[in-house]
Amino acid sequence: MRDYSIRAAGPDDLDGARAVMLDTVYRDFGSGYVPRWHADIIDLAGAYLAPARHTLLVAVDDEGEVVATAALDSRGPAHPPNPRHVAERFPSGETAQVRRVYVRPEHRRRGLARRLVGELIAFAVADGGYRAVYLHTDPAVPGAEGFWRSLGKVVHDEREDAGGGQGIVHFEIPMGR
Repeated sequence: MRDYSIRAAGPDDLDGARAVMLDTVYRDFGSGYVPRWHADIIDLAGAYLAPARHTLLVAVDDEGEVVATAALDSRGPAHPPNPRHVAERFPSGETAQVRRVYVRPEHRRRGLARRLVGELIAFAVADGGYRAVYLHTDPAVPGAEGFWRSLGKVVHDEREDAGGGQGIVHFEIPMGR
């Protein structure tokens, strides 16, 4: 069994983190890189390292390879494309948005994503200015919806909207986790 360490990403981790993220959007999402959705992946330092209230975490295996990522920023969901009531419930500045929780396939089912999310929640609580933790997921990604349901509560499922919306499921994760 491999040993993993989780840490805040530094400049030397960015290439490895970016590789995990890009591999995920191409392999698991099937969309590939889409600038309007994934621009933060290209500028990880600007998106997560520079802003004081943002963070990027990496899980590193015993060989020093980045095998998983998780990020948090202070931007709430925008309307559009998200439903207005979701954007109003989770305003920017007061909302810690969980992003980019990705684990390489050969390292899945070892608790890495759960550990990473726990560290993100601890970061949000320590910040002191966040009142909620929000995320959204595409239920078409295998395992994603079940994982997030195990950690949080659904606040809106777009599949239940007339026309199905974007098909996205929106979650709030308790800050007391």
